[in-house]
Formats: sequence, C-alpha cells, structure tokens
Amino acid sequence: FCRVDPYGFERPEDFDYASYEAFFSRYLVVLTRRAIKWSKLLKGNNRIQKSLKVKRYVRKGIPNEHRALIWMIVSGAQTNMEQNPGYYHRLLEGEKNDKLVEAIKTDMNRTFPDNVKFRKTADPCLQHTLYNVLVAYGHHNKAVGYCQGMNFIAGYLILITKNEEESFWLLDALIGRILP
Repeated sequence: FCRVDPYGFERPEDFDYASYEAFFSRYLVVLTRRAIKWSKLLKGNNRIQKSLKVKRYVRKGIPNEHRALIWMIVSGAQTNMEQNPGYYHRLLEGEKNDKLVEAIKTDMNRTFPDNVKFRKTADPCLQHTLYNVLVAYGHHNKAVGYCQGMNFIAGYLILITKNEEESFWLLDALIGRILP
C-alpha cells in the first residue's frame, strides 16, 4: 500500500491498512456500480438536465472520474467559464494588489502541509496554481478579496479538478453564489 492517498495526502503512521483494504474491497463494488450509472447518464455528453434522478445520484456520491465535470455543471461554473472566455487569464495578467498578494503568499506554505502535491519539492508543485487561483479571485471579487481559509477551499478544488481555471470558476460559484 502507498503511504500517500490518491489526492496526495500522507497517511498517518498508525494507518490501519488491513481495515482499509477490507472496507474498500467491499465498497469498490458500490463505487463501480455508481460510476457505470453516471457514465450512462452522461453518455459522453458534458451536459445534464436537473432532475430527481440527478439529485439522487449526487446525494449518493459523484465518482472521482466525473466529480470535476459534475461540480462545474451543477454549480453554474461551467456556464460562467464558457460565457467569459479569457477572463481568468486577463485577471492574472493585470496589475496586482500588493496587500492581496502578500496575504496570499503568507498562507501558501500553510496549505495542506501533509499533502505531497503542495510541497515546494513536488513536481509539479501546486502552490503556484493555488497562488494564481487566489490572486485571480481576489481581483475578481474585490469585496471579498482573500480571506484566511480560502486557500484550503481553492486547494481542494485544484486537487479535484486538476485544472487551474476550472478551480477559479468553482471558487467563484461557491463564494459568490452558493455560500452567501
């Protein structure tokens, strides 16, 4: 067994691999069945219609391989990204607020210290991606800017989507529309 989980988090020294294997070997059947249902629902399409079936599927859990796409669709982030092509990159190319940048840099090394993907020694190191997402969001939503803890939300989105721009739009959906 690997000491690091699929998302890059190190397992503790006392991690019970035997219990995990016993549980996961049974749970894998459930995950596989759900993944098949989601694949049939999507049918190679990047769109889904809101329905009681979709709601039930979401509540039971979205398989890892479909999670980023489903989050993008149901949050409205996909639509916003498509309606604003190039916006994210323009935010990164624009002039930076020094106070915002300093606040974000302060939290970089604090973000998921037990995750190997966020360490400076990682290749690629997700700290730069996280920095970009947070700086862009701070300039996008000046009323919020950057608040302590946003680094963990954005970091998790980056781990799930594996995509910088999608993480930005999901962060915008969460902070700008869903959480308020």
